[in-house]
Amino acid sequence: MPHFSAEEMTAFLDEVFPQVRGMFAIDRMDGDRVVMRLHADDRHLRPGGTVSGPAMFSLADVAAYVATMARIGREALTVTTHCSIDFMRKPAAGRDLLAEARLLKLGRTLSVTDVLLYSEGMDEPVAHASLTYAIPRRRDT
Repeated sequence: MPHFSAEEMTAFLDEVFPQVRGMFAIDRMDGDRVVMRLHADDRHLRPGGTVSGPAMFSLADVAAYVATMARIGREALTVTTHCSIDFMRKPAAGRDLLAEARLLKLGRTLSVTDVLLYSEGMDEPVAHASLTYAIPRRRDT
């Protein structure tokens, strides 16, 4: 079960990453899955008007972070140690991007998350990412 509600997680993200406040939203967060939204605007676009690769990476990364935090609680210093992303098709212009993140493995020191990215309203994913996070050792263990 998640350690946070979606509202509490949003407040936590605002606290530890104020530089991206308002850029992402949590559409769903439960024990199995996290759905995050990138409010795509002009700063996220590349020439040609589609969402850029770095913006897509950011969404995958924050979705994996939220999926991990939802299970382990407040561990702000949990960090990305690996990411592999495949860009499969062009995102729809003028649409938010959605990330469906599923935690595949949660251990004491690592989490592994699978993330599919979609343009809102499209059935086929635009990208697939696999991310590993290092979880800091708890002082009480």
